[in-house]
Amino acid sequence: MKSISVFCGANFNGDPVLLKAIEDLADVFVQKDITLVFGGGRVGVMGLIADAMLVRGGRAIGVIPQFLMDKEVGHTGLTELIITENMHQRKQKMADISDGIITLPGGFGTMEEFFEVLTWLQLGLHNNPIGLLNVGGFYDPLLLQMDRMVDQKFLKPINRELVLSHDNPGSLVALMEKYNPLPDDVWFRDRNLT
Repeated sequence: MKSISVFCGANFNGDPVLLKAIEDLADVFVQKDITLVFGGGRVGVMGLIADAMLVRGGRAIGVIPQFLMDKEVGHTGLTELIITENMHQRKQKMADISDGIITLPGGFGTMEEFFEVLTWLQLGLHNNPIGLLNVGGFYDPLLLQMDRMVDQKFLKPINRELVLSHDNPGSLVALMEKYNPLPDDVWFRDRNLT
């Protein structure tokens, strides 16, 4: 993988465990010569991961919509800053220039980004591995909810397996490097949609 999109929040809760995970992830990216692609903000976890990359001599590409640049939240010291017209174009651009996606703890926006690219993977619109960096068990309830979706037959086990998770950045990236996501295409075949 040459580049990985990191979905994360514009807020930071001050958690030292999360801060260490951010720094460890930047270390892994720089050691493996992986470019960070992120939401382009200078605030919150976004700013922390970008700064961690830059201080280590890594590459950080931000993708941000114009209205957020107008609010002066864009990071101006990046390797590259791509400005889009809207949020949808931002997500599409991030997906287009990345070989994988990692989601750090965050709020509604982070979850929305995660579930959209996960749905795209399930539908076969991309083939990039998706990982949750489960810092301090942050995503344990979400992973349990996914298991409940399988138990209740709203989600097939093969599609549940599309979500990789680990609490260690290096281990998560290693899982992603080895993983070849294969979404279930039976839904399409059975309905003549392929």
